Amino acid sequence: MLIKFCGLTRQEDVDQAARLGAGMCGFIFHARSPRGITPAQAAALESGSMLRVGVFVEQNAEEIRRIMDEARLDLAQLHGRQSLECARAVGAERVMRVLWPDRYTHRALLYNELQRNADACAYYLLDAGLLGGGSGRRLEWSDLNSLRPAHPWLLAGGLNADNVGKAVDMCGPGGVDFNSGVEDAPGKKNMEKMAAAVMAANSKGNRYSL
Repeated sequence: MLIKFCGLTRQEDVDQAARLGAGMCGFIFHARSPRGITPAQAAALESGSMLRVGVFVEQNAEEIRRIMDEARLDLAQLHGRQSLECARAVGAERVMRVLWPDRYTHRALLYNELQRNADACAYYLLDAGLLGGGSGRRLEWSDLNSLRPAHPWLLAGGLNADNVGKAVDMCGPGGVDFNSGVEDAPGKKNMEKMAAAVMAANSKGNRYSL
């Protein structure tokens, strides 16, 4: 199971993610987010072999590329309304495209959107709610079970040790993204919750490896 921890702001939390075998660590570059940090702050956080992912909401391709260089990022998680052209300018192989299934009245419409973005990303992330992230809301997992997108996809939205096993069973993602469900406060992860969540996710077996 590909594990990603997002909204990281502290070295001790990044270190814990690495100890737990996470494949990705996420940093949020959005001034209005309670988990937002600067590129310089992210650059100072050492992350070992994990892929470094930046969450971008309002930035254009030029800004995204600049921040990726400064913060030493591997991937850009496009969490806003960035166009296909923006994603291609960043580099499809470096893009994780976020989609919100609750925006679509029928799963066929979601699948069409996944297909539309297929040549402009390397990963998908399916999140709960209608916009934004870290809300703690969860998706109707069973609705996603039949998805077969072109790239690996991660599930996000209120995941924690208590519900991630059921989520993986019901919709079979390639990976999971933990954020608010393993925190004591925004941007401050709880090490015991992180460990328990990873144990619960990994108990469902390996579906994807980097």
